[in-house]
Amino acid sequence: MNATGDTPQTLEAEIEASTMRRVILRLVPFLMVCYFFALLDRVNVGFAALQMNHDLGLTPAMFGFAASLFFVSYFLVEVPSNLALQRIGARRWIARIMITWGLITMAMALVTGPYSLYAMRFILGAAEAGFFPGAILYLTYWLPSRYRARVLATFTVSIPLATFLGSPLSVALLELDGLFGLRGWQWLFVLEGMPTVLLGVACLFVLTDKPKDAAWLAPAQRDWLVGRLAAEAAGKTPVGHISLWGLARNKYFLTMALVCAGASATGSTLSVWQPQIIKSFGLTNLQTGFVNSVPYGVATVLMILWGRHSDRRAERTWHTAIPLLLAGIGLAVLNLAAGITMTIVAVTFALVGAYAFKGPFWALSAGWLSAGTLAAGLAGINAIANLIGGGLMVNIVGLVKTATGSFALGLLPVALLDVAAAVCVLVISRSHARAVQAQAVAA
Repeated sequence: MNATGDTPQTLEAEIEASTMRRVILRLVPFLMVCYFFALLDRVNVGFAALQMNHDLGLTPAMFGFAASLFFVSYFLVEVPSNLALQRIGARRWIARIMITWGLITMAMALVTGPYSLYAMRFILGAAEAGFFPGAILYLTYWLPSRYRARVLATFTVSIPLATFLGSPLSVALLELDGLFGLRGWQWLFVLEGMPTVLLGVACLFVLTDKPKDAAWLAPAQRDWLVGRLAAEAAGKTPVGHISLWGLARNKYFLTMALVCAGASATGSTLSVWQPQIIKSFGLTNLQTGFVNSVPYGVATVLMILWGRHSDRRAERTWHTAIPLLLAGIGLAVLNLAAGITMTIVAVTFALVGAYAFKGPFWALSAGWLSAGTLAAGLAGINAIANLIGGGLMVNIVGLVKTATGSFALGLLPVALLDVAAAVCVLVISRSHARAVQAQAVAA
Protein backbone atom coordinates (compact mmCIF):
# COMPACT_ATOMS: atom_id res chain seq x y z
CA MET A 1 0.00 0.00 0.00
CA ASN A 2 1.37 3.45 -0.94
CA ALA A 3 1.03 6.86 0.78
CA THR A 4 -2.39 7.43 -0.74
CA GLY A 5 -3.70 4.13 0.57
CA ASP A 6 -3.90 2.42 -2.83
CA THR A 7 -2.81 -1.21 -3.03
CA PRO A 8 -0.59 -2.40 -5.93
CA GLN A 9 -3.60 -4.23 -7.35
CA THR A 10 -5.65 -1.02 -7.31
CA LEU A 11 -2.87 0.94 -9.00
CA GLU A 12 -2.48 -1.70 -11.69
CA ALA A 13 -6.23 -1.74 -12.31
CA GLU A 14 -6.21 2.04 -12.70
CA ILE A 15 -3.29 1.89 -15.14
CA GLU A 16 -5.02 -0.86 -17.11
CA ALA A 17 -8.28 1.08 -17.33
CA SER A 18 -6.63 4.34 -18.41
CA THR A 19 -4.33 2.57 -20.88
CA MET A 20 -7.04 0.58 -22.61
CA ARG A 21 -9.38 3.57 -22.74
CA ARG A 22 -6.71 5.62 -24.49
CA VAL A 23 -5.71 2.82 -26.87
CA ILE A 24 -9.28 2.02 -27.87
CA LEU A 25 -10.30 5.64 -28.39
CA ARG A 26 -7.15 6.37 -30.38
CA LEU A 27 -7.22 3.41 -32.74
CA VAL A 28 -10.62 1.75 -33.00
CA PRO A 29 -12.86 4.62 -34.23
CA PHE A 30 -10.32 5.61 -36.88
CA LEU A 31 -9.87 2.03 -38.12
CA MET A 32 -13.65 1.61 -38.15
CA VAL A 33 -14.00 4.59 -40.48
CA CYS A 34 -11.26 3.17 -42.71
CA TYR A 35 -12.93 -0.23 -42.81
CA PHE A 36 -16.32 1.37 -43.46
CA PHE A 37 -14.99 2.81 -46.72
CA ALA A 38 -13.21 -0.43 -47.56
CA LEU A 39 -16.52 -2.24 -47.42
CA LEU A 40 -18.40 0.55 -49.14
CA ASP A 41 -15.94 0.40 -52.04
CA ARG A 42 -16.22 -3.40 -52.11
CA VAL A 43 -20.02 -3.77 -52.10
CA ASN A 44 -21.11 -0.64 -53.98
CA VAL A 45 -20.97 -2.71 -57.17
CA GLY A 46 -24.23 -4.29 -55.97
CA PHE A 47 -25.96 -0.91 -56.15
CA ALA A 48 -24.13 0.20 -59.28
CA ALA A 49 -25.58 -2.94 -60.91
CA LEU A 50 -29.07 -1.45 -60.72
CA GLN A 51 -27.99 0.81 -63.63
CA MET A 52 -24.65 -0.56 -64.76
CA ASN A 53 -25.79 -4.05 -65.77
CA HIS A 54 -28.10 -2.59 -68.41
CA ASP A 55 -25.48 -0.12 -69.67
CA LEU A 56 -22.76 -2.77 -70.00
CA GLY A 57 -25.04 -5.59 -71.21
CA LEU A 58 -24.37 -7.89 -68.25
CA THR A 59 -26.36 -11.07 -67.53
CA PRO A 60 -26.67 -12.25 -63.89
CA ALA A 61 -23.96 -14.87 -64.54
CA MET A 62 -21.60 -12.25 -66.02
CA PHE A 63 -22.20 -9.87 -63.13
CA GLY A 64 -21.66 -12.68 -60.61
CA PHE A 65 -18.37 -13.56 -62.31
CA ALA A 66 -17.23 -9.93 -62.27
CA ALA A 67 -18.12 -9.57 -58.59
CA SER A 68 -16.32 -12.80 -57.70
CA LEU A 69 -13.04 -11.80 -59.38
CA PHE A 70 -12.44 -9.37 -56.52
CA PHE A 71 -12.14 -12.32 -54.15
CA VAL A 72 -9.81 -14.30 -56.42
CA SER A 73 -7.09 -11.63 -56.47
CA TYR A 74 -7.85 -10.89 -52.82
CA PHE A 75 -7.02 -14.53 -52.06
CA LEU A 76 -3.77 -14.44 -54.03
CA VAL A 77 -2.42 -11.26 -52.41
CA GLU A 78 -3.81 -11.51 -48.86
CA VAL A 79 -1.03 -13.46 -47.11
CA PRO A 80 1.86 -11.61 -48.84
CA SER A 81 0.17 -8.33 -47.92
CA ASN A 82 -0.08 -9.22 -44.24
CA LEU A 83 3.53 -10.39 -44.16
CA ALA A 84 4.52 -7.07 -45.75
CA LEU A 85 2.58 -5.24 -43.04
CA GLN A 86 4.46 -7.16 -40.37
CA ARG A 87 7.78 -6.31 -42.03
CA ILE A 88 7.17 -2.71 -43.11
CA GLY A 89 4.85 -1.57 -40.33
CA ALA A 90 1.09 -1.05 -40.15
CA ARG A 91 1.20 2.73 -40.44
CA ARG A 92 2.78 2.83 -43.90
CA TRP A 93 1.30 -0.40 -45.26
CA ILE A 94 -2.33 0.32 -44.33
CA ALA A 95 -1.89 3.80 -45.83
CA ARG A 96 -0.61 2.21 -49.06
CA ILE A 97 -3.55 -0.19 -49.21
CA MET A 98 -6.15 2.53 -48.75
CA ILE A 99 -4.69 5.02 -51.21
CA THR A 100 -4.37 2.32 -53.88
CA TRP A 101 -7.86 0.90 -53.53
CA GLY A 102 -9.43 4.38 -53.34
CA LEU A 103 -7.87 5.37 -56.66
CA ILE A 104 -8.93 2.08 -58.28
CA THR A 105 -12.49 2.46 -57.00
CA MET A 106 -12.66 5.88 -58.65
CA ALA A 107 -11.28 4.37 -61.87
CA MET A 108 -14.19 1.87 -61.88
CA ALA A 109 -16.20 4.72 -63.41
CA LEU A 110 -14.19 4.21 -66.62
CA VAL A 111 -15.33 0.63 -67.39
CA THR A 112 -17.06 0.30 -70.74
CA GLY A 113 -18.00 -3.38 -70.97
CA PRO A 114 -17.80 -6.75 -69.24
CA TYR A 115 -14.08 -7.31 -69.88
CA SER A 116 -12.95 -3.97 -68.50
CA LEU A 117 -15.22 -4.60 -65.50
CA TYR A 118 -13.62 -8.03 -64.99
CA ALA A 119 -10.15 -6.45 -65.07
CA MET A 120 -10.98 -3.64 -62.66
CA ARG A 121 -12.66 -5.92 -60.12
CA PHE A 122 -9.61 -8.19 -60.18
CA ILE A 123 -7.25 -5.24 -59.65
CA LEU A 124 -9.46 -3.83 -56.88
CA GLY A 125 -9.29 -7.12 -54.96
CA ALA A 126 -5.50 -7.13 -55.14
CA ALA A 127 -5.35 -3.51 -53.97
CA GLU A 128 -7.61 -4.04 -50.95
CA ALA A 129 -6.15 -7.42 -49.98
CA GLY A 130 -4.63 -7.36 -46.54
CA PHE A 131 -6.59 -4.50 -45.02
CA PHE A 132 -8.98 -6.53 -42.85
CA PRO A 133 -6.52 -9.18 -41.58
CA GLY A 134 -3.93 -6.44 -41.33
CA ALA A 135 -6.21 -4.40 -39.10
CA ILE A 136 -7.03 -7.48 -37.00
CA LEU A 137 -3.30 -8.28 -36.70
CA TYR A 138 -2.56 -4.66 -35.82
CA LEU A 139 -5.18 -4.63 -33.06
CA THR A 140 -3.70 -7.81 -31.55
CA TYR A 141 -0.50 -5.79 -31.08
CA TRP A 142 -2.48 -3.49 -28.79
CA LEU A 143 -5.26 -5.57 -27.19
CA PRO A 144 -4.84 -8.08 -24.34
CA SER A 145 -7.03 -11.16 -24.84
CA ARG A 146 -9.78 -10.15 -22.43
CA TYR A 147 -10.63 -7.13 -24.60
CA ARG A 148 -10.48 -8.74 -28.01
CA ALA A 149 -13.98 -10.07 -28.67
CA ARG A 150 -15.77 -6.87 -27.70
CA VAL A 151 -13.30 -4.60 -29.51
CA LEU A 152 -13.12 -6.79 -32.62
CA ALA A 153 -16.92 -6.95 -32.66
CA THR A 154 -17.01 -3.16 -32.41
CA PHE A 155 -14.43 -2.84 -35.18
CA THR A 156 -16.19 -5.29 -37.48
CA VAL A 157 -19.50 -3.51 -36.91
CA SER A 158 -18.26 -1.43 -39.84
CA ILE A 159 -19.34 -4.35 -42.06
CA PRO A 160 -23.11 -4.12 -41.56
CA LEU A 161 -22.83 -0.38 -40.88
CA ALA A 162 -21.28 0.15 -44.32
CA THR A 163 -24.37 -1.30 -45.97
CA PHE A 164 -26.80 0.22 -43.44
CA LEU A 165 -25.54 3.72 -44.22
CA GLY A 166 -24.18 2.93 -47.66
CA SER A 167 -27.46 1.62 -49.08
CA PRO A 168 -29.33 4.96 -49.03
CA LEU A 169 -26.10 6.83 -49.86
CA SER A 170 -25.35 4.68 -52.90
CA VAL A 171 -28.85 4.87 -54.36
CA ALA A 172 -28.87 8.63 -53.71
CA LEU A 173 -25.67 8.91 -55.78
CA LEU A 174 -27.41 7.01 -58.57
CA GLU A 175 -29.80 9.98 -58.72
CA LEU A 176 -26.90 12.14 -59.99
CA ASP A 177 -27.46 10.38 -63.31
CA GLY A 178 -26.64 12.72 -66.20
CA LEU A 179 -24.69 15.30 -64.19
CA PHE A 180 -21.74 16.49 -66.33
CA GLY A 181 -22.51 13.66 -68.75
CA LEU A 182 -21.83 10.84 -66.28
CA ARG A 183 -24.20 8.05 -65.36
CA GLY A 184 -25.27 7.69 -61.73
CA TRP A 185 -23.24 4.51 -61.25
CA GLN A 186 -20.11 6.35 -62.40
CA TRP A 187 -20.68 9.10 -59.82
CA LEU A 188 -21.15 6.38 -57.19
CA PHE A 189 -17.65 4.98 -57.79
CA VAL A 190 -15.95 8.39 -57.98
CA LEU A 191 -17.52 9.93 -54.88
CA GLU A 192 -17.23 6.81 -52.71
CA GLY A 193 -13.59 6.19 -53.66
CA MET A 194 -12.34 9.69 -52.96
CA PRO A 195 -12.62 9.65 -49.11
CA THR A 196 -10.60 6.43 -49.00
CA VAL A 197 -7.58 8.15 -50.54
CA LEU A 198 -7.76 10.94 -47.95
CA LEU A 199 -8.05 8.44 -45.08
CA GLY A 200 -5.01 6.60 -46.43
CA VAL A 201 -2.97 9.79 -46.07
CA ALA A 202 -4.38 10.27 -42.55
CA CYS A 203 -3.09 6.79 -41.54
CA LEU A 204 0.46 8.14 -41.68
CA PHE A 205 -0.35 10.59 -38.89
CA VAL A 206 -2.82 8.64 -36.72
CA LEU A 207 -1.41 5.11 -36.49
CA THR A 208 1.60 3.97 -34.46
CA ASP A 209 3.23 0.64 -35.32
CA LYS A 210 3.73 -0.87 -31.83
CA PRO A 211 2.90 0.00 -28.19
CA LYS A 212 6.58 0.58 -27.38
CA ASP A 213 6.59 3.43 -29.93
CA ALA A 214 3.42 5.14 -28.64
CA ALA A 215 4.45 8.63 -27.52
CA TRP A 216 0.76 9.31 -26.82
CA LEU A 217 0.83 6.80 -23.91
CA ALA A 218 2.38 7.66 -20.57
CA PRO A 219 5.53 5.64 -19.71
CA ALA A 220 3.67 3.64 -17.05
CA GLN A 221 0.92 2.84 -19.55
CA ARG A 222 3.40 1.71 -22.21
CA ASP A 223 5.23 -0.50 -19.72
CA TRP A 224 2.01 -2.10 -18.50
CA LEU A 225 0.71 -2.82 -22.02
CA VAL A 226 4.01 -4.18 -23.35
CA GLY A 227 4.36 -6.40 -20.27
CA ARG A 228 0.80 -7.75 -20.43
CA LEU A 229 1.03 -8.61 -24.11
CA ALA A 230 4.41 -10.28 -23.67
CA ALA A 231 3.08 -12.41 -20.79
CA GLU A 232 0.10 -13.53 -22.87
CA ALA A 233 2.27 -14.36 -25.88
CA ALA A 234 4.32 -16.71 -23.70
CA GLY A 235 1.23 -18.75 -22.81
CA LYS A 236 0.12 -19.99 -26.26
CA THR A 237 -0.91 -22.37 -28.22
CA PRO A 238 -1.57 -25.54 -30.28
CA VAL A 239 -0.64 -23.70 -33.48
CA GLY A 240 2.95 -22.75 -32.80
CA HIS A 241 5.44 -21.02 -35.08
CA ILE A 242 5.42 -23.07 -38.29
CA SER A 243 6.18 -22.49 -41.96
CA LEU A 244 3.57 -21.36 -44.49
CA TRP A 245 3.49 -24.90 -45.91
CA GLY A 246 3.08 -26.34 -42.43
CA LEU A 247 0.34 -23.84 -41.70
CA ALA A 248 -1.51 -24.89 -44.86
CA ARG A 249 -1.59 -28.48 -43.54
CA ASN A 250 -2.51 -27.60 -39.95
CA LYS A 251 -5.96 -28.88 -38.96
CA TYR A 252 -6.73 -25.89 -36.73
CA PHE A 253 -5.85 -23.40 -39.46
CA LEU A 254 -7.79 -25.24 -42.18
CA THR A 255 -10.85 -25.71 -39.99
CA MET A 256 -10.86 -22.06 -38.95
CA ALA A 257 -10.68 -21.06 -42.61
CA LEU A 258 -13.67 -23.28 -43.44
CA VAL A 259 -15.61 -21.95 -40.46
CA CYS A 260 -14.93 -18.37 -41.51
CA ALA A 261 -16.00 -19.22 -45.08
CA GLY A 262 -19.57 -19.81 -43.92
CA ALA A 263 -20.02 -16.32 -42.51
CA SER A 264 -18.03 -14.80 -45.38
CA ALA A 265 -20.24 -16.50 -47.96
CA THR A 266 -23.39 -15.23 -46.25
CA GLY A 267 -22.17 -11.65 -46.05
CA SER A 268 -20.60 -11.56 -49.52
CA THR A 269 -23.47 -13.13 -51.46
CA LEU A 270 -26.08 -10.95 -49.79
CA SER A 271 -24.06 -7.75 -50.21
CA VAL A 272 -23.75 -8.43 -53.94
CA TRP A 273 -27.23 -9.84 -54.71
CA GLN A 274 -29.53 -8.45 -52.01
CA PRO A 275 -30.26 -5.12 -53.78
CA GLN A 276 -31.45 -7.03 -56.85
CA ILE A 277 -33.48 -9.47 -54.70
CA ILE A 278 -35.28 -6.58 -53.02
CA LYS A 279 -35.82 -4.61 -56.22
CA SER A 280 -37.44 -7.68 -57.79
CA PHE A 281 -40.50 -6.93 -55.64
CA GLY A 282 -41.15 -3.84 -57.77
CA LEU A 283 -39.43 -1.20 -55.64
CA THR A 284 -37.69 1.87 -57.05
CA ASN A 285 -33.93 2.28 -56.66
CA LEU A 286 -34.43 4.70 -53.76
CA GLN A 287 -36.90 2.41 -51.99
CA THR A 288 -34.53 -0.52 -52.54
CA GLY A 289 -31.71 1.35 -50.83
CA PHE A 290 -33.69 2.16 -47.70
CA VAL A 291 -35.28 -1.30 -47.37
CA ASN A 292 -31.91 -2.94 -47.97
CA SER A 293 -30.43 -1.06 -45.00
CA VAL A 294 -32.91 -2.45 -42.42
CA PRO A 295 -31.31 -5.91 -41.85
CA TYR A 296 -27.89 -4.32 -41.57
CA GLY A 297 -29.12 -1.88 -38.93
CA VAL A 298 -30.36 -4.77 -36.79
CA ALA A 299 -27.12 -6.71 -37.33
CA THR A 300 -25.05 -3.65 -36.34
CA VAL A 301 -26.60 -3.54 -32.87
CA LEU A 302 -26.73 -7.26 -32.17
CA MET A 303 -23.15 -8.04 -33.19
CA ILE A 304 -21.85 -5.57 -30.58
CA LEU A 305 -24.06 -7.06 -27.88
CA TRP A 306 -22.99 -10.59 -28.84
CA GLY A 307 -19.30 -9.69 -28.69
CA ARG A 308 -19.71 -8.14 -25.24
CA HIS A 309 -21.60 -11.23 -24.07
CA SER A 310 -18.76 -13.43 -25.32
CA ASP A 311 -16.20 -11.41 -23.34
CA ARG A 312 -18.30 -11.39 -20.18
CA ARG A 313 -18.70 -15.17 -20.32
CA ALA A 314 -15.10 -15.66 -21.53
CA GLU A 315 -16.57 -18.14 -24.03
CA ARG A 316 -15.81 -18.27 -27.76
CA THR A 317 -16.87 -21.62 -29.21
CA TRP A 318 -20.66 -21.47 -28.79
CA HIS A 319 -20.61 -17.72 -29.45
CA THR A 320 -19.09 -18.61 -32.84
CA ALA A 321 -21.26 -21.66 -33.65
CA ILE A 322 -24.70 -20.27 -32.77
CA PRO A 323 -24.52 -17.31 -35.19
CA LEU A 324 -23.53 -19.67 -38.01
CA LEU A 325 -26.60 -21.82 -37.36
CA LEU A 326 -28.75 -18.67 -37.33
CA ALA A 327 -27.31 -17.59 -40.68
CA GLY A 328 -28.00 -21.00 -42.21
CA ILE A 329 -31.59 -20.98 -40.97
CA GLY A 330 -32.18 -17.48 -42.36
CA LEU A 331 -30.95 -18.39 -45.84
CA ALA A 332 -32.94 -21.63 -45.87
CA VAL A 333 -36.15 -19.81 -44.84
CA LEU A 334 -35.60 -17.39 -47.72
CA ASN A 335 -36.79 -20.18 -50.04
CA LEU A 336 -40.17 -20.15 -48.28
CA ALA A 337 -40.60 -16.37 -48.37
CA ALA A 338 -43.53 -15.34 -50.56
CA GLY A 339 -43.40 -11.57 -50.02
CA ILE A 340 -41.00 -8.77 -49.21
CA THR A 341 -41.73 -8.79 -45.45
CA MET A 342 -40.79 -12.44 -45.00
CA THR A 343 -37.79 -11.93 -47.27
CA ILE A 344 -36.47 -9.09 -45.11
CA VAL A 345 -37.03 -11.13 -41.92
CA ALA A 346 -35.11 -14.11 -43.36
CA VAL A 347 -32.27 -11.91 -44.62
CA THR A 348 -32.09 -10.21 -41.22
CA PHE A 349 -31.63 -13.57 -39.47
CA ALA A 350 -28.88 -14.49 -41.93
CA LEU A 351 -27.01 -11.21 -41.58
CA VAL A 352 -27.27 -11.10 -37.79
CA GLY A 353 -25.69 -14.54 -37.73
CA ALA A 354 -22.97 -13.67 -40.25
CA TYR A 355 -21.88 -10.55 -38.38
CA ALA A 356 -22.42 -11.57 -34.74
CA PHE A 357 -20.02 -14.42 -35.54
CA LYS A 358 -17.06 -12.15 -36.23
CA GLY A 359 -15.99 -10.81 -32.83
CA PRO A 360 -15.91 -14.18 -31.01
CA PHE A 361 -14.42 -15.97 -34.03
CA TRP A 362 -11.47 -13.62 -34.54
CA ALA A 363 -10.79 -13.60 -30.80
CA LEU A 364 -10.83 -17.41 -30.87
CA SER A 365 -8.49 -17.54 -33.87
CA ALA A 366 -6.02 -15.03 -32.44
CA GLY A 367 -5.93 -17.06 -29.22
CA TRP A 368 -4.94 -20.22 -31.08
CA LEU A 369 -2.13 -18.74 -33.21
CA SER A 370 1.36 -17.97 -31.93
CA ALA A 371 2.90 -14.52 -32.37
CA GLY A 372 5.17 -15.85 -35.14
CA THR A 373 2.25 -17.38 -37.05
CA LEU A 374 -0.35 -14.69 -36.39
CA ALA A 375 0.24 -12.51 -39.47
CA ALA A 376 0.16 -15.35 -42.00
CA GLY A 377 -2.51 -17.26 -40.07
CA LEU A 378 -5.07 -14.46 -39.86
CA ALA A 379 -4.47 -13.45 -43.47
CA GLY A 380 -4.68 -17.06 -44.66
CA ILE A 381 -7.93 -17.71 -42.82
CA ASN A 382 -9.48 -14.57 -44.27
CA ALA A 383 -8.11 -15.21 -47.77
CA ILE A 384 -9.43 -18.77 -48.00
CA ALA A 385 -12.76 -17.73 -46.49
CA ASN A 386 -13.15 -14.94 -49.03
CA LEU A 387 -12.17 -17.19 -51.94
CA ILE A 388 -14.83 -19.73 -50.97
CA GLY A 389 -17.39 -17.27 -49.68
CA GLY A 390 -16.96 -14.54 -52.24
CA GLY A 391 -15.19 -16.05 -55.23
CA LEU A 392 -17.11 -19.34 -55.36
CA MET A 393 -20.48 -18.70 -53.74
CA VAL A 394 -21.16 -15.35 -55.42
CA ASN A 395 -20.63 -17.12 -58.75
CA ILE A 396 -22.92 -20.00 -57.78
CA VAL A 397 -25.78 -17.63 -56.97
CA GLY A 398 -25.41 -15.93 -60.35
CA LEU A 399 -25.33 -19.21 -62.25
CA VAL A 400 -28.35 -20.63 -60.41
CA LYS A 401 -30.27 -17.38 -60.94
CA THR A 402 -29.53 -17.51 -64.67
CA ALA A 403 -30.58 -21.18 -64.87
CA THR A 404 -33.67 -21.13 -62.61
CA GLY A 405 -34.67 -17.48 -62.20
CA SER A 406 -34.44 -17.87 -58.40
CA PHE A 407 -32.01 -16.10 -56.09
CA ALA A 408 -33.21 -18.13 -53.09
CA LEU A 409 -32.23 -21.47 -54.63
CA GLY A 410 -28.76 -20.10 -55.31
CA LEU A 411 -28.37 -19.25 -51.61
CA LEU A 412 -29.14 -22.81 -50.41
CA PRO A 413 -25.50 -23.98 -50.80
CA VAL A 414 -24.48 -21.06 -48.60
CA ALA A 415 -26.98 -22.18 -45.94
CA LEU A 416 -25.47 -25.69 -45.99
CA LEU A 417 -21.97 -24.23 -45.67
CA ASP A 418 -23.07 -22.25 -42.59
CA VAL A 419 -24.41 -25.37 -40.88
CA ALA A 420 -21.28 -27.37 -41.74
CA ALA A 421 -19.12 -24.54 -40.37
CA ALA A 422 -21.03 -24.51 -37.08
CA VAL A 423 -20.46 -28.24 -36.64
CA CYS A 424 -16.76 -27.85 -37.51
CA VAL A 425 -16.12 -25.17 -34.90
CA LEU A 426 -17.67 -27.34 -32.18
CA VAL A 427 -15.59 -30.36 -33.21
CA ILE A 428 -12.26 -28.52 -33.53
CA SER A 429 -12.79 -26.72 -30.23
CA ARG A 430 -13.12 -30.08 -28.45
CA SER A 431 -9.93 -31.21 -30.15
CA HIS A 432 -8.18 -28.01 -29.05
CA ALA A 433 -9.31 -28.49 -25.44
CA ARG A 434 -7.90 -32.03 -25.43
CA ALA A 435 -4.60 -30.79 -26.89
CA VAL A 436 -4.28 -28.11 -24.21
CA GLN A 437 -5.06 -30.66 -21.50
CA ALA A 438 -2.46 -33.06 -22.90
CA GLN A 439 0.15 -30.28 -22.93
CA ALA A 440 -0.65 -29.45 -19.32
CA VAL A 441 -0.28 -33.11 -18.25
CA ALA A 442 3.02 -33.44 -20.15
CA ALA A 443 4.35 -30.32 -18.47
